[in-house]
Parts: sequence; C-alpha cells; structure tokens
Amino acid sequence: MRILARLHQLPPRVAAGAFILNSGLGKANADLQTAKTVHGMASGSYPFLGEKDPEAFTRLVSRAETAIGLALLLPVVPSLVAGAALTAFAGGLLGLYLSTPGLREEGSLRPSQQGTPIAKDVWLLGIGLGLVVEELADLRTRR
Repeated sequence: MRILARLHQLPPRVAAGAFILNSGLGKANADLQTAKTVHGMASGSYPFLGEKDPEAFTRLVSRAETAIGLALLLPVVPSLVAGAALTAFAGGLLGLYLSTPGLREEGSLRPSQQGTPIAKDVWLLGIGLGLVVEELADLRTRR
C-alpha cells in the first residue's frame, strides 16, 4: 500500500477533506437544539441510534467528520485508508437520503427541494470509491 497520496489524488482529497473538516468543526460546539436536529435525522434512518444521547452523538459525529477530513487532507494517510473512511461516511449520508421521507420525489431517486443538500453528497461517495478502486487496482497490478 502506498504511503503518500499520488499527486492527481490531491485535488479531490482536498475538496472533500476541507468540506468534511469544516462540517466536523462546525458541530464541535453544537448547542442542544442543533444536537437534537442532527441526532433526530440520523436516528430516523438508523433507529438503533435513538438510544444515544443527542449531544454525545453529535460530538461523536463531529470527531468522526474531523478525523475523516484530516485523513483526506494529510497526504501521508494512504489513499486506500482515507478513501475507505470517506466511502463509509458517504454511504451513511446516502442511507439518510434514501430512507428519510420527503427527501426524494415520490417513486423516484430524484431529490426533492429538501433532499438536494443530502443527495449532493453522492460526490463524496464517488471520490471515496475512486480512491479505493485505484489503490486496489494498483495493488493487484503490482502482484
């Protein structure tokens, strides 16, 4: 596995990393209302999260986003690792999009007005998968 990110991987890593880092830092000192909103959205799609304390959950989300953002921004983190983390995170976001009523047009994958802010996170999934696929293909050709 490569230790340093490849030069052509840096632009998507920086774009996604800066976006996610900003989101994580923005949640670091979330007030109770923000924590309840974040927790409510997540627990609506993932019911097992309903038992978690909203403030503790939001702190955990903040830390996860901050860690993923930093992993993407630091070229010493292997792209396979950073890409896998980004793919898992983006998959969770898209799970919210697919399972939350009102975010999609009836009978369609197309986002509603309310769903566009979450549906756009498909680009994060694309970047994560791109990093993972490239690194796995490279490992395979080196064997």
